[in-house]
Amino acid sequence: MPPQRIIHDQAQFALTIERLCRHLIEEHGDFADTCLIGIQTGGVQLAERLRDRLGELGVQPFPYGKLDITFYRDDFRTSKTALTPHPTEIDFLVEDKRVVLVDDVLFSGRTLVSALTALNHYGRPAQVELLVMVDRRFRRTLPVRANYRGLLVDTLQDEYVDVQWAETHGADQIILTGS
Repeated sequence: MPPQRIIHDQAQFALTIERLCRHLIEEHGDFADTCLIGIQTGGVQLAERLRDRLGELGVQPFPYGKLDITFYRDDFRTSKTALTPHPTEIDFLVEDKRVVLVDDVLFSGRTLVSALTALNHYGRPAQVELLVMVDRRFRRTLPVRANYRGLLVDTLQDEYVDVQWAETHGADQIILTGS
């Protein structure tokens, strides 16, 4: 098994969530024209954590959704196993809204392109921003960048970044596997 190391522990994780929320409040104010959409699956966990913390910080409820991109991916036909889509739960139009797409890790940029395509079915947003917990700076294959990022990680080709959540893994942490 390749070596693993924690690159972001529970305390750092909590500070990062707090910083991302404060940055969102600074940029979006009362969220009157803003919606938050988590990309299934890792982005949904982050988006829910952000939504909950924003509420604790006094931001009034705002539109929130979950977006599945399984069949919008450019590689879905090449999968050797059956794909399992997750539900898309967006009960509002994004027309003329500032959309913050949320994902756990930005790597090649392909997920974001798929998400933008899927998002078009819900209207034409005034603006789309990307928030990620981890930005893997190297190995980007598309010209994509995050507007908000929790952690910048320079990885080698054979390294893998795993964002782990207390609800599913027992602890909030980010693990680097490989090399």
